[in-house]
Amino acid sequence: EQERNGETVPEYLHHVARRLEEENDRVISYLDQSTQKPLISAIEKQLLGEHMTAILQKGLSTLLDENRVTELTLLYQLFSKVKGGLPVLLQFWRDYIKSFGGEVVGSPEKDKDMVQELLDFKDKMDHVAQRCFQRNETFINAMKEAFESFINKRPNKPAELIAKYVDSKLRAGNKEATEEELERILDKIMIIFRFIHGKDVFEAFYKKDLAKRLLVGKSASVDAEKSMLSKLKHACGQQAVSSRMKPWFVIWLRSVSVSCNHQYMQNQSEPSNIELTVNILTMGYWPTYTPMEVHLPTEMVKLQEVFKMFYLGKHSGRKLQWQPTLGHAVLKAEFKEGKKELQVSLFQTLVLLMFNEGEEFTVEEIHTATGIEDGELRRTLQSLACGKARVLNKNPRGKDVEDGDRFNFNNDFKHKLFRIKINQIQMKETVEEQVSTTERVFQDRQYQIDAAVVRIMKMRKTLSHNLLVSELYNQLKFPVKPGDLKKRIESLIDRDYMERDKESPNQYHYVA
Repeated sequence: EQERNGETVPEYLHHVARRLEEENDRVISYLDQSTQKPLISAIEKQLLGEHMTAILQKGLSTLLDENRVTELTLLYQLFSKVKGGLPVLLQFWRDYIKSFGGEVVGSPEKDKDMVQELLDFKDKMDHVAQRCFQRNETFINAMKEAFESFINKRPNKPAELIAKYVDSKLRAGNKEATEEELERILDKIMIIFRFIHGKDVFEAFYKKDLAKRLLVGKSASVDAEKSMLSKLKHACGQQAVSSRMKPWFVIWLRSVSVSCNHQYMQNQSEPSNIELTVNILTMGYWPTYTPMEVHLPTEMVKLQEVFKMFYLGKHSGRKLQWQPTLGHAVLKAEFKEGKKELQVSLFQTLVLLMFNEGEEFTVEEIHTATGIEDGELRRTLQSLACGKARVLNKNPRGKDVEDGDRFNFNNDFKHKLFRIKINQIQMKETVEEQVSTTERVFQDRQYQIDAAVVRIMKMRKTLSHNLLVSELYNQLKFPVKPGDLKKRIESLIDRDYMERDKESPNQYHYVA
């Protein structure tokens, strides 16, 4: 006892291992073999059995925090020799995971790095379970239960952040990983994803980000996108993915885009030197985007009208709404160094085309000429004059665009590549967009609850409140509070889908 109090837990574990080894040697050298088992049991009980809780309270967190593989292996080996040792270790292991993970998930200030921290933590715990705890199935299952417990303590946010993490990895320009490494990262993300109860929140944000990647050409790899969809299909079921996300991914893969040049514009009396490709997005399948009116050059407007005539001539009764926020272009530019091609957004295109007509413009003049919304215009000018590829010069210099700043074409621009992609500075997702996406999820959940109640009542005809709620919990795939279920039941009663029993208010009858 005196030695235990004076030593750290790692030192004490090595001390116990030495004492057991010494006693074993003494038995072999001096004592009868029959005394070995009771003698060793007595030492294990004295040095370990009576102090298991104290050892774990004092040292397990430190060993796990510092990833002390040798001592954790020794701890497991020693505790497995003592009666009741592994169940106690199991409980402390489970509590540690819940505590550490709960701190990561429950701290809003850690949101930026939450997913990466969870992936690193899962890797670390997997390593401990595999190497130190001898792949004990009970410990592995306890770890999974602990992860599922803490990750759902904070509803919705982890699902949203995992979707955004996936988006960051699947975006073009992500040079952190090769295709093999990206595949491994996606596999790890799916392990964390499976612990989440509110998978519909993940799906809503993932769907929105996927649509944007496909439409603006920001996807890093078709194979990686296919792989992620395949993983989601495996985790959520074929129907969930096919009905909600697959249609427009298939549309994109089949290139359901109409090239006016090849089908219609060749027949026009005034051929254009602009090649226009239009993606037709069916309302309902794709996320909604706020339309923004901008001033397009006359030649672009002519092409739009030509395409409109062509499309409406083939599909009567339809309405076309242009989305300039999703447009992108390849511009041919001439610098002192020679000709280059610039891969830019439509907004960047409108700004750059102005320099065909003049040498220098102010922010206000560009705004008047293009009609681009002020915040969007400033981000566009920043990307062209303050980023890595500075095809415009800003006067005065600085990283922010202010009123009165003047811009001119940078004729001295140099770049080793012939085709240069100038990324638009992305505005961070606003609180309103996050709230809007989350509200859509909750609205969908209400429809699902209503459908489940009607389905159950239609089959059972008569049911008590408690049994109905129990059935709903079995059928619904997302977390829901009893109060929310009660509201939906009341709503269905008001709409005459079901009625209360006149003698027993807790009993419901289906109304055919």
